[in-house]
Amino acid sequence: MKYQSPEQALALIQDGETLWCHSMAATPYAMLNALARVAMEKRDLTLLSLHTEHSQALCAAELQGHLRQRVFFVGSPTRPAVQCGLADYVPAFLSEIPKMFRSGEQPVDTAIVQVSPPDKHGLCSLGISVEATRAAMQSAKKIIAQINPKMPRTHGDSFVHLADFDAYVELESEIPLHLPAEQDPITAQIGRNVASLVRDGDCLQMGIGAIPDATLACLGDRQNLGIHTEMFSDGVLPLLAKGVFSNRNKRKHPGKIVTTFAMGSQALYDFVDDNPEVVFLDVAYTNDTSVIRQNPQVMAINSALQVDLSGQVCADSLGTKIYSGVGGQMDFVRGAALSEGGRAVIALPATAAGGTVSRISSLLAPGAGVVTTRAHVHYVVTEYGVANLRARSLTERAKALINIAAPQFREQLAKDAYKDWGLLV
Repeated sequence: MKYQSPEQALALIQDGETLWCHSMAATPYAMLNALARVAMEKRDLTLLSLHTEHSQALCAAELQGHLRQRVFFVGSPTRPAVQCGLADYVPAFLSEIPKMFRSGEQPVDTAIVQVSPPDKHGLCSLGISVEATRAAMQSAKKIIAQINPKMPRTHGDSFVHLADFDAYVELESEIPLHLPAEQDPITAQIGRNVASLVRDGDCLQMGIGAIPDATLACLGDRQNLGIHTEMFSDGVLPLLAKGVFSNRNKRKHPGKIVTTFAMGSQALYDFVDDNPEVVFLDVAYTNDTSVIRQNPQVMAINSALQVDLSGQVCADSLGTKIYSGVGGQMDFVRGAALSEGGRAVIALPATAAGGTVSRISSLLAPGAGVVTTRAHVHYVVTEYGVANLRARSLTERAKALINIAAPQFREQLAKDAYKDWGLLV
């Protein structure tokens, strides 16, 4: 049923419901701003989501008792609320969230989504973000939609019929943009080091940010690269124009770019709009290790906050303070390891806090979350080089990691390796 305002449509929500919110750059933030107002007349609502854009209105302290956020990934709008106890973080592999919905382990009463206008067949598109939203819609008792003419129409698992909406509002709002990060000498060098590991025919998984973009900028001479990734952004566009990404070497969806969401500039959104070369698929599929491993030469490129001398990778917290989330890192690290000729890379700057803190540390900070275990880690890359930890002993790992730490910290790291681990390096 069509409603004239978000508040009218969201009034269908009842006390005590568990809601799901379409996430990433497809966040229906105009609906969420209205939800913050509607929720003040409700009790005990729970809002599930991944990273959401422009959702700060839902972090207000006065919503306590009315609505509480429960996030599977922490972004800038929800980070302060999670860190001060006004919202909850649920650690989970991104690939498993749809399974929680479909099995009923995590019930969903209402899914709030943002879609493109319907075509002549009545089919709308989830646009630039399918992730777990498709599963949430399939499991929800009702669906409330914002139909936005600004939303790109994408192919794959994104289609939903107008008749499936219990309520919808036609409302135009801008799709959030994530412009490419500016390069600096450190990220440029990390990008060159990561790119040195990329071979012709590799199938890449990469994220958003300066390091993936710096890596992609160095791949102009490669041939027949492919993309099977959780997300992609603007860095791939110049390489697509040059024909570097042919996707011919893939066994799963040859000739297609496979992703579950996209975040970037308007040029990126224009590229994916009605482009059958790009398929947006359910994250339970894109991040399934049994699917990922079927492509040869999978190259997974991920980031971290801290790595200890044994190879444990913290990617979701600063000590006990949750910073981001588990996400899909382990899905792709393991999938790449099982792929024929596959490799997994953890790339990070050697230091933080203006060069005063080493991200390569003897021990992880107390409370830090281990996202990728020491048994799963393969390559670790900083601006100072590449450390291959596969089949290496603890002593060999410590030596390799100290060699790619910032020079001013290497002597102390060697001392700490003996003090903390009993390793002579």
